[in-house]
Amino acid sequence: MKIILANPRGFCAGVNMAIEVVNKVLELRGSPIWVYHEIVHNRHVVDRFRDRGVIFVNALEEVPQGSVVIFSAHGVSPQLREEAKKRNLMAIDATCPLVTKVHMEAIRYARKGYQVLLIGHRGHDEVVGTLGEAPEAITVIESPEEIPGLQIRDEKKLVYLMQTTLSLQDAERIIKALREVFPDIKSPPGDDICYATTNRQKAVQLIAPECDFVIIVGSANSSNSVRLQEIALSLGKPAVLVDDLSALDLAQFTGSETVLISAGASAPEDLVEGIILELHDRFNAELVQHDVFREEIAFDIPVSLKNLMRQQGVDPSGKRILTRSGSDENVLYGGRVKLTVSAKGS
Repeated sequence: MKIILANPRGFCAGVNMAIEVVNKVLELRGSPIWVYHEIVHNRHVVDRFRDRGVIFVNALEEVPQGSVVIFSAHGVSPQLREEAKKRNLMAIDATCPLVTKVHMEAIRYARKGYQVLLIGHRGHDEVVGTLGEAPEAITVIESPEEIPGLQIRDEKKLVYLMQTTLSLQDAERIIKALREVFPDIKSPPGDDICYATTNRQKAVQLIAPECDFVIIVGSANSSNSVRLQEIALSLGKPAVLVDDLSALDLAQFTGSETVLISAGASAPEDLVEGIILELHDRFNAELVQHDVFREEIAFDIPVSLKNLMRQQGVDPSGKRILTRSGSDENVLYGGRVKLTVSAKGS
């Protein structure tokens, strides 16, 4: 068996930042602390925090007045922020800066009198938060089939924005259909789909054709993880989305396959390593990493956390969260597996 690791894969800068926020608040305040919604969409990340005393809630009424509450990486609406103030909660905002960018775009266009078509999945935490910024001006659209039923006030004052974790192919299909019906529709000033989503999707798209099978590590409620599996399937490759090794049916392998492994932006690397070690031990698998993109993205911790650190007598200066891009050459997995690295141009 040959295993090809896609690089980049796994944690992005926004996820790293959000996880570090929870870690730092636990360090400063101890448990319990409360997080509104899952901090990121990964079962293992959430369960590990639960084991350390983090309580995840779906309503702020569940948080005791005066307590610390962390807003997840997916962002929240202004109404929720106001509710937190009324309950005298100390809110620490772990919203990914790239999600915040879409919020700011929605606010700016709504103030200018534009009708905003938000391309995304209804009910997704990120879309709910963005929609809350200007509900009277925003319409969510999930597919081209919804376009004929749209109620448009003024085609000259129309703009589209996007959920950051969309499939590039799906987004392009919807945008093309929108432009055919509304040729004057404005696009966002920069790409809304985040760099990590784009890079991971392009890596799978580039590498999967040379593989017999694709394994995506991530949770079923992770939009970007689901998109990676969908891309592999669209290329005609058998592909599974698994939380960890326990969900992988090893009986489907003969040991002669070339297997691509990637991971969604909220999936911890140790889950990938667990699968690699098992495949290596069972099938004496060769391990190669294909470098498609090298990510060196850093997000500063949020101001709200810096304020809490100062209150606790901790200097927050210089604290930055750097995402790592895959694994370095010659890394040994459990001392048993040699990783070699090859460039795979995009």
